[in-house]
Amino acid sequence: MHPNVKLPSEFLSLVESTMPSHLSMEDFISACQRPLRRSIRVNTLKISVSDFLSLAEKKQWTLEAVPWCDCGFWLDRADETVPLGNTAEHLSGLFYIQEASSMLPVTALLDNNQQLDLVLDMAAAPGSKTTQIAAAMKNDGALVANEYSASRVKVLSANVQRCGVHNTALTNFDARVFGGWLSEQFDTVLLDAPCSGEGTVRKDADAMSNWSLSSVSEIALTQKDLIESGFHALKPNGTLVYSTCTLNLQENQQVCQHLKQTFGDAVEFQPLGELFSGADQAMTEEGFLHIYPQIFDSEGFFVAKIKKLASVTPPQVKKRLGQFPFEKAPEKLVLDLQNSLDDTLALSIPNSSEVWIRDKEVWLFPSAMTHMIGELRFGRIGIKLAEILKPSKKPNQSPFRWQHEAIMALAKPGNVTMVELSQAEAREWFMGRDVRPNQTGSGEVIVSFEHQVIGLGKWVSNRIKNGLPRELVRDKNLF
Repeated sequence: MHPNVKLPSEFLSLVESTMPSHLSMEDFISACQRPLRRSIRVNTLKISVSDFLSLAEKKQWTLEAVPWCDCGFWLDRADETVPLGNTAEHLSGLFYIQEASSMLPVTALLDNNQQLDLVLDMAAAPGSKTTQIAAAMKNDGALVANEYSASRVKVLSANVQRCGVHNTALTNFDARVFGGWLSEQFDTVLLDAPCSGEGTVRKDADAMSNWSLSSVSEIALTQKDLIESGFHALKPNGTLVYSTCTLNLQENQQVCQHLKQTFGDAVEFQPLGELFSGADQAMTEEGFLHIYPQIFDSEGFFVAKIKKLASVTPPQVKKRLGQFPFEKAPEKLVLDLQNSLDDTLALSIPNSSEVWIRDKEVWLFPSAMTHMIGELRFGRIGIKLAEILKPSKKPNQSPFRWQHEAIMALAKPGNVTMVELSQAEAREWFMGRDVRPNQTGSGEVIVSFEHQVIGLGKWVSNRIKNGLPRELVRDKNLF
């Protein structure tokens, strides 16, 4: 319980003045003082929901379906001695620890089965919604995931890699630049906006320690700039989803109304009352979802879906772009790569990717966004596939050194080259140590645990040299 959760009196007065009449303040405060139910989202890039359910049953995990996300579940574990983030299933990317309400914006994005070819996630870290979108796209098309905070881009990148995403480009900008730099480029835009976080007190009892009405007003000004930028970046007939984890009208309804007042008939609010069974309990008169924590026993949240009905004049900006250090790989190199990748690891380069090189590095870029090269400065595009090695006199020596992130994205269960590790060996692997399975081999090798890919190693005599990147090593309290 969190009976000492900080709820400023000004905040409570604000909630009471705007809360719908069918909801009570007593229930609101009681919900804020209860810890959140833990929830996860199955990563369908790695495992099907049905297979994950079977796996959870064997582990005696109790799952309850989240009604607005077909791969989301509330989770109870009989044994919690190992942190959920240190379980083998999490380390291998089979699921993402994600608050249930946080799954709603992407569900709204996917409503009406809209084609997602080119998507912008304007405020992406730590990556819950980015990886949810990528899974829905099945790694096809392209997703630009932007994060303003440079320190959070590293976390975003790690989560994208862990989940096997390869159709995503990462950027590090104030997202207000997108409207002018890439006007009318994206089929869909998600703006999960930075906010005052009023809905997160169930997760963090001190979340509102620095809350004030003046800070709310200041944040709302930034949100209005961001939603305008996202609307400019959106193609006509495309949709923008705006969401926050806060509860006041100033950061939610009023930001959306600002967009309507600015662009008039080009803006259409799309009602979300039928997004899932029971959604009407949280629907506003405009058709938005304003979720107080007592309605679905979740975090407080807000979601709006907006359609762009016509072009609008974008702001005029000057771009300053440095030299792009990559070039498209020649056909011979692409053919050599594919042959070597198939020979050594029985893997293929995805049809949706293009091969680009920088010095001795080989990268896979999502084809759907390469036309943007020269229009935007990217921090990272796609995945690093390999490094080109110096010619070797050793027989059968691959001219490429394959990369961990590529194996995590491209290899699937059942790969004929995989070496299955025991539980003890898998623990050693995640602690960064070499393993000695009861077999021998040569060259680079994919390693798995419980038939799920966990990394790339190399045979040295009778052991597999650990290729796990240092930042992914866990040193204690593993599964």
